[in-house]
Amino acid sequence: MKLPGTTTTGELFWGYFFVTIGSISFFGFVFAVIASTLFPLSQNPLNQGLKNDRYYYCFLVPLTLPVITVAVYFHWLSMKLFKHA
Repeated sequence: MKLPGTTTTGELFWGYFFVTIGSISFFGFVFAVIASTLFPLSQNPLNQGLKNDRYYYCFLVPLTLPVITVAVYFHWLSMKLFKHA
């Protein structure tokens, strides 16, 4: 039985793992959306594509709504299962 307020090594590993992956993803997307437009033109096709992207927000806003709907449903479902378990 685990004492309240204690954590295991596995819990700490997964916690730091998810925080690290989330931080890398966040800064990667911030670079793709904001910082890439500030740099001069380059020979790298990926950087050039990010800089010249005009349709990102046209797809981002409509596709955010279904993702939020599914996330809210799964949150509601997990709370129902937790309450009745």
